[in-house]
Amino acid sequence: MTLLEAISATIRRLHYSPRTEEAYLHWIRAYVAFHGGRHPRTLGAAEVTAFLNHLAVDRHTSASTQNQALCAVVFLYRRVLALDLPELVGLERAQRPHHLPAVLSRREVNALLEHLEPPFRLVAELLYGSGLRLLESLSIRVKDVDLDRHQIMVRRGKGEQDRAALLPTRVRPALEAQPGSTRVRVAPSGSTRVRVAPSAPASLAETPALRRRWGGMWTGAGLLRQWTTKLTASDQFCTPLWVCAWNRK
Repeated sequence: MTLLEAISATIRRLHYSPRTEEAYLHWIRAYVAFHGGRHPRTLGAAEVTAFLNHLAVDRHTSASTQNQALCAVVFLYRRVLALDLPELVGLERAQRPHHLPAVLSRREVNALLEHLEPPFRLVAELLYGSGLRLLESLSIRVKDVDLDRHQIMVRRGKGEQDRAALLPTRVRPALEAQPGSTRVRVAPSGSTRVRVAPSAPASLAETPALRRRWGGMWTGAGLLRQWTTKLTASDQFCTPLWVCAWNRK
């Protein structure tokens, strides 16, 4: 097993997010490349300090970027190589600027939302009204929306934690109408991939296996993510739910 394979295996065993894995691998590659390809076991605190100072002084990285690189290197030594990293003497920390956040008024938020078209508008309304992160809003499934309790269950959010978020009254009609405006058809090849099209879900009775998984299907926001990240233009049986529901004649 190579070093990078060991890093990926450790990250996945600890259930870190894919974004964290991608970032850690990037910075560990940069760390090794900075020292001419030497194995990290032959490097110590002085080499780690030199790399981090290079980021702050020569590359003028932000404080958050330098801190992310530091976390990646510390993870490498402590979790993967099982080595204690001594104190980093002489480390130059990038200065974190102090900026006041730009806060939009309600009128400005409404004006912004009015310029968005579905499905992007609903995603933005979930970000603003529920306080969801982008990937959280794109991962909502039918069973995660509780209309009676006015809440959305966020599954495996930051830190792999589940939590309940408020369901904005403004988006309730759209989410409530969404499952009823679709139906599921089995692909002719007999595969488990499905095609989503506008209609009442009466045909679910014809496909018991799909009916049992109805709650596990993505809502429009989730299908938007699935469509944009996993599908190609030639996919005929995985049409995004939003595209069908909002473009019906």
